[in-house]
Amino acid sequence: MELKKYLTSLGKLAKEASCGAMCLSTKVKNLALNDMAKSLCAHTYDILKANDKDVRAALKKRLPAPFIDRLQLNDKRIRAMADSLAVIAKLDDPVGEVIKAWRRPNGLWIHKVRVPIGVIAIIYESRPNVTSDCIGLCVKSGNSVILRGGSEAMNSNLGIYASVKEPLKKHRIHAGMVNMVSTDERRAIDVLLGLAEYIDLVMPRGGESLIKRVAQASRIPVIKHYKGICAVYVDEAADLTMAREVCFNAKVQRPGVCNAMETMLVHAGIAKKFLTSMIADFRKAHVEIRGCRETRRLFKGVKAATQADYRTEFLDLILSVKVVKDVSEATVHINSYGSHHSDSIITEDYRNALTFLRNVDSACVYVNASTRFTDGHEFGMGAEIGISTDKLHARGPVALEELTTYKYMVLGKGQVRT
Repeated sequence: MELKKYLTSLGKLAKEASCGAMCLSTKVKNLALNDMAKSLCAHTYDILKANDKDVRAALKKRLPAPFIDRLQLNDKRIRAMADSLAVIAKLDDPVGEVIKAWRRPNGLWIHKVRVPIGVIAIIYESRPNVTSDCIGLCVKSGNSVILRGGSEAMNSNLGIYASVKEPLKKHRIHAGMVNMVSTDERRAIDVLLGLAEYIDLVMPRGGESLIKRVAQASRIPVIKHYKGICAVYVDEAADLTMAREVCFNAKVQRPGVCNAMETMLVHAGIAKKFLTSMIADFRKAHVEIRGCRETRRLFKGVKAATQADYRTEFLDLILSVKVVKDVSEATVHINSYGSHHSDSIITEDYRNALTFLRNVDSACVYVNASTRFTDGHEFGMGAEIGISTDKLHARGPVALEELTTYKYMVLGKGQVRT
């Protein structure tokens, strides 16, 4: 009962704050965001001290290296978090934007206007930078937010939360606009998911088990940040030097994130030539290759890829490789085995590029670029709450516009319906 009472009070506070949040001026929001950025930097020592507790505990539990990488903060990462808040402050405010306006024959003026969603609950796992990103985006888009981070990052999240919450009071913003669940009880998620009276939208960001749990249990609409089984297809008409650079970056630059390449598809016509150098590059970087029958025929010592491998988000230095006959087979494979997150084709053939762009059913589809660019900051959005693999109501990086809905404002001069 105490847990439910505590979380219900957070929900009520957030709901109350949301009424005033939608009316905040762009100037006030931007001033608050810039002060949040300064406060983050001013509290770097305290945040790193809190983060060290989490990292030590994770190491003691022998959690995987990619998990530790996502969890660990340093001066550079905190500076990047602060920079992200400052960038969000510079972006156009979506609230109040007139999406469309038209006049009816009876004289009514109808305006379709962008407005905040209201109260957003964000349930996430090990990455502490998500805390400041979510707060920044919700403040700028006029939404109240309830954050529930993973238990492994509890100290880090609370440290970040405390530092960015300070400027709210200075700018007379309702304290309930930014909230963090301070208990690591697992039941807290289930209680939050039942607070439909106060929460308008839930966004889970983390592993597959978390996403499924939230989607199945929630009584509130959910936008899912689902797994990233991202593929790069190297076409027969590819610039092979470019292909090597892009594929290496997509897999190796940061393998433990959702936009890293998990599957590499290669056209049969250039398979031997391309894979000879590409596999050598990957082996130097300690990438484990799991290949199809043709890949294994061409290269000895490659582990056999299973059907399950092509459906797996490894988040590690493991890569599935498949040789395909053309762009059509590549797109069929991606649509069948991928997670509709981010996929890329490397080609100099315009028609093949167009076929790939049109036929691959993913949130982000690239030509001649790494999938690692699927990110709110890289897209010029400042940051993102997550990468939505849903189709309604948001898809791809969820940033300011995606944190709004709309309403119709109708202006009349005494018209009545007959």
